[in-house]
Amino acid sequence: MSGHSKWATIKHAKGIADAKRGKLFTKFIKEISIAARMGGGDPNSNPRLRTVIIKARAANMPKDNIERAIKKGTGEDGATSYEELVYEGYAPGGVAVLVEVLTDNHNRAAADVRNIFTKSGGNLGTSGSVSRMFQRKGTIELDAEKVNEDEVMETALEAGADDIVNEDGVITVTTAPDAFSAVADALAAKGFETLSADVGMVPDAYTAVDKDTAAKVQKLIDRLEDNDDVQNVYHTAEYPEDFEME
Repeated sequence: MSGHSKWATIKHAKGIADAKRGKLFTKFIKEISIAARMGGGDPNSNPRLRTVIIKARAANMPKDNIERAIKKGTGEDGATSYEELVYEGYAPGGVAVLVEVLTDNHNRAAADVRNIFTKSGGNLGTSGSVSRMFQRKGTIELDAEKVNEDEVMETALEAGADDIVNEDGVITVTTAPDAFSAVADALAAKGFETLSADVGMVPDAYTAVDKDTAAKVQKLIDRLEDNDDVQNVYHTAEYPEDFEME
């Protein structure tokens, strides 16, 4: 078993930054809309849409919101054209940062992201400078106190999961992107409640930072995630165990 508990830590930190539920749902609406526009409104025949819906449901997004977002994407309820962009850069301490953006204004998004990096002591890099340090994987987290680890492991592995780790009270199931939906469905069918479910970029290696640097990195991450055009932020920082989020 590889040590994906660091990924769980990053996910939990992101959850704190995305605590404003309305902003989180707005991000899901954009992601659902573009998935529906590109591949149609039926999640059974649109894997990308299905994956986003699983993520949204794991965050307790209401069914009505999801359905409206699908209609918006398919043009039934008015459509906004979004562009998908990826920015790569470095935070203080040499921490690699990957930023996924969905925007209706390329110039605004580029200027905003660059400004956030600069003001936070980081800098943008060239295309490919950071993305090569990450792999796209599915991760599903469960409360270890509320589920049976052996049952989770058996169910997840049979459905195609790559790895299961139990650490710090969280069971993290890792999958290949194309196996994510099948594993999530199998766990749901067994009645296992998930803390989160996502397909995202996982670092191949991490950069250990001290408390002061961790605070600077997190400030950059928070500013990025607070931007309306930013969908996801991934980074390679490994925070000290006693570092507390503000």
